[in-house]
Amino acid sequence: MPQAMKWWGWGLEGIEFTHEDKPQLAGFIRERIGLDITTATAKPARFEDLGVPEPTLPEALGDALRAAVGAEHVSVDPLDRVIHARGKSIRDLIRTRRADLPRVPDAVLRPGTEEEVAAVLAAALEHDAVVIPFGGGSSISGSIEPPAEETRPVLSVDMSRLDRVLAIDPASRLARVQAGVYGPDLEQQLGAQGFTMGHFPDSFTHSTLGGWIATRSSGMQSDRYGDVADITKGLRVVTPTGTLVVQPNPTMSTGPSIREMVLGSEGRLGIITEATVQVRRLPAERTILGYLFPTFAAGLAAMEEIAASEYTPSVTRVSDAPETQFSFATRKASTLLDTVQSKALQLFLKKRKGYDLEQMCLSFIGYEGSPEHVKAQRKGVGRIVGRHGGLCIGASPGVLYDQKKFDTPYIRDFLLDRGAAADVSETAMPWSKLQAVHTAVTAAGHGAFAQLGVQGYLMCHLSHSYHAGACLYFTFAFPPSPGGDMLAEYDVVKQAIQQAFVDNGATLSHHHAVGTEHAQWLQEDISAPGVRLLGALFDGTDPGRNLNPGKIV
Repeated sequence: MPQAMKWWGWGLEGIEFTHEDKPQLAGFIRERIGLDITTATAKPARFEDLGVPEPTLPEALGDALRAAVGAEHVSVDPLDRVIHARGKSIRDLIRTRRADLPRVPDAVLRPGTEEEVAAVLAAALEHDAVVIPFGGGSSISGSIEPPAEETRPVLSVDMSRLDRVLAIDPASRLARVQAGVYGPDLEQQLGAQGFTMGHFPDSFTHSTLGGWIATRSSGMQSDRYGDVADITKGLRVVTPTGTLVVQPNPTMSTGPSIREMVLGSEGRLGIITEATVQVRRLPAERTILGYLFPTFAAGLAAMEEIAASEYTPSVTRVSDAPETQFSFATRKASTLLDTVQSKALQLFLKKRKGYDLEQMCLSFIGYEGSPEHVKAQRKGVGRIVGRHGGLCIGASPGVLYDQKKFDTPYIRDFLLDRGAAADVSETAMPWSKLQAVHTAVTAAGHGAFAQLGVQGYLMCHLSHSYHAGACLYFTFAFPPSPGGDMLAEYDVVKQAIQQAFVDNGATLSHHHAVGTEHAQWLQEDISAPGVRLLGALFDGTDPGRNLNPGKIV
């Protein structure tokens, strides 16, 4: 069973972000947000001081649960319950560090079969308990937290024992997989038979297939493999009225899509136990190259042209100038040769290419397939990049990006330890609105910083490209005002950014789901009739509101 994440932060104990091997970072952050990161100034509360409430587990319900999964798989341990009480949003982290725990699960269940999942749900319904499915606990949208006012017993159903690839159909390139498998274990099992699912979200090491499906996750290589909604073909879901089965046929005309109803449902329709997913043969060659563009607008235009072309890269990512400058500031100590090459490159960019180095933008484009395919893709994409003033800077930046792509969430803990808040908001929109959304969100974020009187930093990258549009992924950080409440001031910035999304025709979330964090903007995104349809679906499936109540709508 995978090791649980820290109760107070992201990832595993003993793994953390550090500035000590990044000589430019401390100066960069001091200049941009006025924060000294060389010394930690805050720390989480001690676990002993959390005051974890005693579980409320009626004897009859406890007996039924132990009969369902075995006594050894029913946990009322305080640490276990705290770990399963929340996800890892900045709101979750701030409140947990403050020892603010209004409601935690009364028990954590770990079923080992679909039949045991069904028995747990049946017991919960009989005794009017709340059931919240739990994958890796990596949600940053409030998708797994019990409502603070909930008085009924709350059960967290941890799916980590259902962690196997059950079968692969090589002719159809479909795999039957249990929903509790973590990303690394899934890829290891598929890779042993020569396949990959190709789904690599930032949370990959600490998230599960079922969690990806329940939140409509996207991965870093979704340009080639599709997001989880594209990848998921069949489903098994334990619901209050029985086990829902969606057959993995390539397409069907059988009324509104049941598969689509489950995707993104965040546990409100049932507990996902198994999925049939599309897989592909492991590519013979895989490479990610670094590129530079003179401006973010030039980079966006290049990505738009690539999306409209015959070329199919696996990764298309371009950072705006603030994110590019942050990326350069996180570089580790350079060798003399690196420094010389960097200065030579800067001189070339300024004198020969006419770049303003303050506006320059870093990009990564990935390629997979046979050597011949990769070569042709690189050549064709390179021509498009060149038409927009871009320049390939080789494979080294791409190798570093590939190695560090799952480390970003650790930075939030690092900054919290130094008294600053950092978070992300992501969205998607048509190509025609991309630049306008970037401009509007940037203005909204900086307007919020000015309103609070804080020195904040806001940066962005295009992370996924589609035929009709793309995802913009924003990151922001700021130290609170003197005497200000971090959580209240965070809300001002977060709400300004999210409101700018919907005001400019972008979606409230591209891949982080709704949960409770984004629910207030749902009607502006999908319209009032859309919200009523979802409400009717949830109420019709779960009239007693036993399944993860309060999420989405």
